Formats: sequence, structure tokens, C-alpha cells
Amino acid sequence: MPCIMKESTMNKTILITGSTDGIGLETAKLLAHQGHNVLLHGRNPDKLRESKNIALALSSEENVNGYIADLANMDNVRTLVQNITDNHSKLDVLINNAGIYKTSHPLTADGQDIRFVVNTIAPYLLTKLLLPLLGQSGRIINLSSAAQSPVDLNALSGKAGALDDMSAYAQSKIAITMWSRHLAHTLGDNAPLIIPVNPGSLLASKMVKEGFGVEGNDLSIGAKILVRLSLDEEFANKTGQYFDNDKGRFGNPHPDAMDDEKCAQVTKMIETIINL
Repeated sequence: MPCIMKESTMNKTILITGSTDGIGLETAKLLAHQGHNVLLHGRNPDKLRESKNIALALSSEENVNGYIADLANMDNVRTLVQNITDNHSKLDVLINNAGIYKTSHPLTADGQDIRFVVNTIAPYLLTKLLLPLLGQSGRIINLSSAAQSPVDLNALSGKAGALDDMSAYAQSKIAITMWSRHLAHTLGDNAPLIIPVNPGSLLASKMVKEGFGVEGNDLSIGAKILVRLSLDEEFANKTGQYFDNDKGRFGNPHPDAMDDEKCAQVTKMIETIINL
């Protein structure tokens, strides 16, 4: 029998992918300081351990746990879900934050661009598998971007080879926006809240520094909006809507993400990839 951890009735249990640095870690620090049960995720055990200690130092109680998984590997995603399910009876918020922009190895072993895999496909699978823990009252916050361009379904399915960094990233970010909208509309009212968000352009993450060669803007800009979207009641009826933090309000993403048929096509392709 798995040992199910007791969750506070007042504090939320929140999983943040890619939370060993950048916006993910900053968000985890804010939530831990508020007393919430924070589930960190990363690929590197040492970085995960260090991040857990950083978050715990800001907390008044032992409310931070870490989980290892490589989101480029769908078996790892499934194992991550099993480990979380074994340890937690409920998940209040899932923040799909993990992302890749620039990499020296853009293709996975089966020929898919890793930006699509980590930024789009893995979050979809993780979300679908965690729906039972999230229930109707949960929230799913998906990291999009101001960088968005039309999705080439051949590229998404791994039939187009490696893309240039910006094209792969921009397509992967509109794709997560598209499946967020489609899933929110498909699941309807008896499902978690789903909000895609541009947390802010060129924030001072490792990804921005390595990809664009700039220091970037204050990470707290992104972390604070992720905390608000995760917890504040003002967003409770905004499922499927896109929040643009550059403008500080909800707005329209790229026109393709407002096209129901195109959103359905992208989601169907993701389902096909996962099933293969």
C-alpha cells in the first residue's frame, strides 16, 4: 500500500514542472513561503535537492517535496504521475512550466523536435493523467509565450526534422495554448480550470540568457502571475482563456489558437503521438 501524505485542508498542493531554476523556482519559493505544499520537479537530482533546500528555507514547515523525471521521455512522465499518485491523494494545481528553447540535441531518438516534446506533448500527457487527482476544483496553468507561430503538423509529429530554435519554440508555445483551449472546452464545467499564460517576455531565466544573450527582466514578474492564477478567486471562471502578462490582462493569442478546428487538429495529433 502506498503511503498517502496528509494534505492541509487550508493550503494547496501544487506541482510545478521545471522548478529547479528560473520562473519555476521563483514560483515555488513564493508558494512555499505562503505555506502551500509544493511539489518540485526536475531532471537533475543535485539541482532538485538544492532547490528543495532553498524552498524549505522559506517555509515554516516541511511542505516541499521533489520528483525526478525527464519530460522528453513519455515513460518518465507516466512514472512521475504514478509517484505523485502514490504520495498524494489530491492535487490542487498543476503548473506546466518546464520548457526548452535552445539545445545542441534538438531531436529525440525517434526524430521528434524536443521543443515540441517537452513544451507541448509532455504537459498534455501529464495533464490528462493527473485529471483524477485535480478533480473539478483543480487548476492547470500552462506556460505559453508571446512567441507564437502557426503549427506545422508534420513538425509536431516528427516528420520535418529539426527546426530552428525560434520556430520550434514559437510553434510549441502556440500548440500548448491551442490544446489548453480545446481541452477546456471539451471537458466543460466538470473539470479543472485550464489557463494558458504568457508570464512575461524575456524574463531573466537561464533559457533567456542562453537563448538570447540578455540578462532579462525580473523573474518575479512571471512568478507572481503564476501564483495569482493558481490561487486567486478572480480567475475561477476563466477556463480556456489566454492571459498575457505583458499586457496584464486576458486577451487573444495568435489567431490560430482562436480557431476551434485548428485547435482540435493539434490536440488530435498530440493524442496520436502519445498513443504511438
